[in-house]
Amino acid sequence: MTPLERLGLGLLHRIDPETAHGLAIRALRAGLAPQPGAFTTPRLRTTLAGLDLPNPVGLAAGFDKNATALDPLARAGFGFVEVGAVTPRPQPGNPRPRLFRLSQDRAAINRFGFNNDGMEAIAPRLAARGKDGVLGLNLGANKDSPDRAEDFARVLARCGPFIDFATVNVSSPNTEKLRDLQGAAALRELLARVIETRNWLKRPIPVFLKIAPDLTDTELADLAGVAMDMGVDAIIATNTTLARDGLTSPHRGETGGLSGAPLFEKSTRVLARLYDLTGGDMPLVGVGGIGSAEDAYAKIRAGATAVQLYTAMIYQGLSLGADIARGLDVLLERDGFANVSQAVGISTKDWL
Repeated sequence: MTPLERLGLGLLHRIDPETAHGLAIRALRAGLAPQPGAFTTPRLRTTLAGLDLPNPVGLAAGFDKNATALDPLARAGFGFVEVGAVTPRPQPGNPRPRLFRLSQDRAAINRFGFNNDGMEAIAPRLAARGKDGVLGLNLGANKDSPDRAEDFARVLARCGPFIDFATVNVSSPNTEKLRDLQGAAALRELLARVIETRNWLKRPIPVFLKIAPDLTDTELADLAGVAMDMGVDAIIATNTTLARDGLTSPHRGETGGLSGAPLFEKSTRVLARLYDLTGGDMPLVGVGGIGSAEDAYAKIRAGATAVQLYTAMIYQGLSLGADIARGLDVLLERDGFANVSQAVGISTKDWL
């Protein structure tokens, strides 16, 4: 963390989290945050579902919901960036307050509810971005939509030409009944419509699926089977959790999805289970509780081709992505790996 980041975080933590987040985005756009470019070495360069990444450390969706800081984020040190979630129509999301810091737990709880400017406002921002970096878009559905599967397809049709991958997000706990789309029959229908839309794009892009950490073993097995059958290009494991085990912070009882350090073990076990269920044939993105190079390395060894982070930056700053990439390179060299791909899944059994 740079001295400027340390000062900035100290000031931001004196105000409410959502306002602080908005100020952080404005600072990024104004050039007040680190923009070192993606750290890369031959050990870190890798491929995720056909996408060439300078390093496997990505920024998770939710940080830049409305795609207003695309070029600064492309230079912030990450190997790839995901923005959104985006819905067909603008929606305000749930009432504030809806974001809570759990400082003692190095965590956060949010119940945003897919607040965003809508695809018609966001598509031109995606189209105007620079050429740097790999960019993904998290697809969402409007809360009051009569056909949520159609919503996902509409956002992809509108925004797909301007992005490098799209993520089907059926795992947010903050839109009523959204997680019902993780059931085998509903998921199969949804993915069929999204993939058909993807195939009509002039430049077909990979489609990822983001899942919840709270699935049973049977549900996870069914989901993995559907994802493989339908030709999903990668699975992101995982979104936030509804569990509250072991928390000590005053806001631990707030409703919404929990992210950050307490999610690490739960999400990593789901990741390892998915790697086992898919026989290592499905690229996986490990998300949940990553706050250090050691955490990222553990996810990779458990089965992740790449990783994403977000919540830890609340406490460690935007430069964390580049710091983790540098630390990961050191760990790979220490253990004798010529490339990060050689470490994927080598410790899966430790998590099963």
